[in-house]
Amino acid sequence: MFVLLTLAIAPGLALFSYFYLRKQIAKEPSRTLFHTFIYGAMMTFPILFIQHVFEEENVFSHVFFRDVLFTSGLEEFFKWLILLLAIYRHVEFKDAYDGILYGASISLGFATVENILYLFTYGTDIAFMRALLPVSSHALFGVVMGYYIGKAKFATISNKNLMLLLALLAPYFLHFIYNGIFLVRKFSLYIMVPFMLFLWWFALTKVKQAHLFAMRQFRQKARTDA
Repeated sequence: MFVLLTLAIAPGLALFSYFYLRKQIAKEPSRTLFHTFIYGAMMTFPILFIQHVFEEENVFSHVFFRDVLFTSGLEEFFKWLILLLAIYRHVEFKDAYDGILYGASISLGFATVENILYLFTYGTDIAFMRALLPVSSHALFGVVMGYYIGKAKFATISNKNLMLLLALLAPYFLHFIYNGIFLVRKFSLYIMVPFMLFLWWFALTKVKQAHLFAMRQFRQKARTDA
């Protein structure tokens, strides 16, 4: 039991630690990030319930609509909604890079609980593959969402709504492609490898951009306070 839980939790913890340690200015309060992680973990159950109901009622006639269009949208919408309602106006949301951390935190909360459930069901043989694909992909979707949430938080009024919309649509589009690749069964591995490399490159580019923007914010604030 302990080994299984460790295998389920370790990938999410390692990924979050990486993004957290990338921030070179004031670190975000761990309590607020922990709460965000818990929000992500808690939303796993209503999402799984909704997915189960739709599957049992046979709402979708084709697996593409269920696993690609619906599932991707449902998961990303819940993350986006919670970030918008619980975090976006939080007093601890102080710079653009914080959006990266909150986005990664809520996504990894969801991915960690989902990973625990999968490993309890299918065993530890799939632990390595799940760390490489579902857990890391959720983290990277969260980074992209958090990037645009951070942009919206500190953008001009005219750009806020666009950035908030992109915070939902960009990770949904990436998640849509990710889930869709699994439907191409014979070639899924050959497509997934370059896609994951692209996803890492894209997310880390957003991390770098958010960090540079946060550094500019920090310097401007220091000059104003001086």
